[in-house]
Amino acid sequence: MDDRISKYFLPYQAKWIGDRSRFKIVEKSRRVGMTYAQSYEDVVDCARRDGGLDIWFSSADESAAKEYIRYCEQWTDLYKIAARALGETVISREDDIKALTIEFANGKRINALSSNPKAFRSKGGKLVLDEYAFHKQPEELWKAALPVITWGFPVRVLSTYNGKGNRYYRMVEEAKKGNAWSLHSITIEDAVAQGLADRIMGRVLTDAERRQWLEECREQAGDEETWQQEYMCNPVDEATAWLTWELITSAEHVDAGKPEMYAGGECYVGMDIGRRRDLTVIWVCERVGDVFWTREVVRMKNMSFADQDAELDRVMRSYRVIRLCMDQTGMGEKMVEDAKRRHGWVVEGVLFTAAAKQVLAVVGKQLFEDRLVRIPGEKAVRESHHSVRKIMTAAGNPRFDADRSEVGHADEFWAHMLAIHGGVNPGEELKVLTAGPRESVRMLAGY
Repeated sequence: MDDRISKYFLPYQAKWIGDRSRFKIVEKSRRVGMTYAQSYEDVVDCARRDGGLDIWFSSADESAAKEYIRYCEQWTDLYKIAARALGETVISREDDIKALTIEFANGKRINALSSNPKAFRSKGGKLVLDEYAFHKQPEELWKAALPVITWGFPVRVLSTYNGKGNRYYRMVEEAKKGNAWSLHSITIEDAVAQGLADRIMGRVLTDAERRQWLEECREQAGDEETWQQEYMCNPVDEATAWLTWELITSAEHVDAGKPEMYAGGECYVGMDIGRRRDLTVIWVCERVGDVFWTREVVRMKNMSFADQDAELDRVMRSYRVIRLCMDQTGMGEKMVEDAKRRHGWVVEGVLFTAAAKQVLAVVGKQLFEDRLVRIPGEKAVRESHHSVRKIMTAAGNPRFDADRSEVGHADEFWAHMLAIHGGVNPGEELKVLTAGPRESVRMLAGY
């Protein structure tokens, strides 16, 4: 690593600068110094003697553009790069578009503008979209920037999340699936683990001090939704989320998900069978009083059915399992039959019909609301549980589903709900009647 990069930047910033991919995008926490790192990369790219690049930097507001230019000026002063600040320059008199500009000795310029799609028409050079999720006209801005991509220039997109209904969120989701974009992810916890709090405080902190620093950030966020979205890279779409972030995080416990904490009590196991890209997940709950404690979460991907059977058998030997509820849909049919042969009457197959999913989701949510579940404080668990949406069909019937992500299709959530079902109804199979009103349907009416 370049000595000056290691001197002035934290590891996650250095990794971003060192990534020379043509297309880069980052999902990030607030105030982790990514615009600062980007300004260094841009000064280096613009000032190159072997033919630098014009830089077009677009921020969500004017104050951010000014901050970025100050960073750029800092780097030119520090490394004695020949450049002059031109101040505010006119980009288009017709559209009244101005930019803050620095010109380098090679004639190339860094131009920092607030968000205005017209500013990028017919422009060539490297494009940087800062806090892209907060731009007023992100779709129009992207259309205006397309020629930059066509002519082979680099593109950088940086932002915290601002919900899911915008192009930035879609771009990150596509990057997670493995398209041409190089994706970086930095939560506030990642940044602190790599030295952010130490750098801010100007000394080496203890682990306890770092935890306290994070807790203060969390308190300053004001609510769980703000914390998850603006610091933990979890976009919030609470309007349709079945389990809110507050419900999920209130169920987290440091001892959950640790097999060594098993106290020898009755256990209930749920198994969601993976299809193609999805995970197969085994979720083990121990009932302690009225509370369902997660004891182990097993995730399997691209494993043969024989290996999955072997892992299930290990779980069954390790715990006193009263009920094993398995996803019987599709390829789960054979796995359920085989499990019944090996483990007998404790096994229940559940067909994932829309009605069955509704019962599982409603019962599970009730236990979350009553604080009767404990889950690991893991990002994958949080995201899986928060990904499930209640969607009303054209016929007016509720449907529970989740967007498919790079890590699955709410697999942890459904395995957990199956385990809870086994514990709530240990001697009964899940039956959903479709003809005639009944009490359980009335109970679900408000959900």
